[in-house]
Amino acid sequence: MSSSGPFIRYPDPRFGAVATTQTVDPALRAVGSQLVAAAESVQAYGLAAVHVGVVAPIVVVSVSEPDRRDYRVFYNPRVISAGSETALGREGSVSMPGVEVDIARATGVVVGFDDENGQGREVALTGFVARVAQHEIDQVNGIFFLDRLSRLKREAALRRFAKLERRSG
Repeated sequence: MSSSGPFIRYPDPRFGAVATTQTVDPALRAVGSQLVAAAESVQAYGLAAVHVGVVAPIVVVSVSEPDRRDYRVFYNPRVISAGSETALGREGSVSMPGVEVDIARATGVVVGFDDENGQGREVALTGFVARVAQHEIDQVNGIFFLDRLSRLKREAALRRFAKLERRSG
């Protein structure tokens, strides 16, 4: 394995793919388990299935504050509602190591998802956890975090990543 671990690297075309809703079955749960293991391996705040190369509607989010990890698997996740208050915060990706940029996100969201038994659930998230959930749900919907930037800021981030990639060679 490379230093990036089991993760695909940007600009893999799968990052632009939209994962369609699926029935929660043993195969989907297996991907969920794989995703938790991958998140634990790098102490990620969250991951989407595409990070491990699978276009599937699954995210893992640590629902505790940033200094701890308490992972939850959300199948078929969606943002049901977002508060009107937004805040800028640093975001990055295991698939683009070394690059972090400020992204504006709602400070509170209600997320709908299916649990491991396929039962519909909702959870209200705030602060950092809400940011992580939005970032990963975007990825399920084919939106990479750089897509939230202006063209100039996105190009600067891409140049920085290309430079880091050349150095790590």
